[in-house]
Amino acid sequence: MILATYTLWLRDIVRFLRQRSRIVGAFGTPVIFWLLLGSGLGTSFRMGPAGESDGGYLAYFYPGALALMVLFTAIFSTISVIEDRHEGFLQGVLVAPVPRTAIVAAKVLAGATLACMQATVFLILAPAAGIRLSLPVVAAVMLVLLVLAFALTALGFTLAWVIDSTQGFHGVMNLLLFPMWVLSGAVFPASGAAGWIKAIMVINPMTYGISALRNILTGSRTPLLPGTALSVLVILVFGLLATMAGTWVVRERR
Repeated sequence: MILATYTLWLRDIVRFLRQRSRIVGAFGTPVIFWLLLGSGLGTSFRMGPAGESDGGYLAYFYPGALALMVLFTAIFSTISVIEDRHEGFLQGVLVAPVPRTAIVAAKVLAGATLACMQATVFLILAPAAGIRLSLPVVAAVMLVLLVLAFALTALGFTLAWVIDSTQGFHGVMNLLLFPMWVLSGAVFPASGAAGWIKAIMVINPMTYGISALRNILTGSRTPLLPGTALSVLVILVFGLLATMAGTWVVRERR
């Protein structure tokens, strides 16, 4: 199983690195979002009652841009499941003596690896947002990003396995995954949102990832949410549940 997982993982890594358009799309879009929204809304953004925006809007939005990069990488890496099905590669893997769990593990680990690689590059821009980095901070951020990437890739894999077309997958992305990011506290704090929006943000697992990143990078505590350790635990549990769901659909749907 280990050899099969490693082989499939390596294939996805090499495949991604050879497709420059995917790299540009997954890395460039969050950077543009961060620069445009951060610069455009920076003068109108006001500090919340709990100090949620210390350092200005660029600093507030920076954790959200990191999470958006992870989200895009998870989407681009798991959409290859649909492409592999259409090209016949996936059928060949399914009939081979390879455990189904190896397929899930390889795809999820590959997506998490690629997301962390790109997010590491984006960390170079942290000083531009007024965020000071140190080795303990970078290590903590990478741990959170790894758990968040694992959870989002597992969710993306599960959706990609049950969807037959890339167009349908993009539709689900626009309907589910992107709103998850918007309603995670990445763009605006929960303190100024309507009551029903706050409720959605609290049950949104991505909110806890944004909260953990913001706590580490800016020292700001997000109201209504637990501390960093418990937030990471929530994301990890969600990722494990998504992985279990992915394993189940692989065994039941071929």
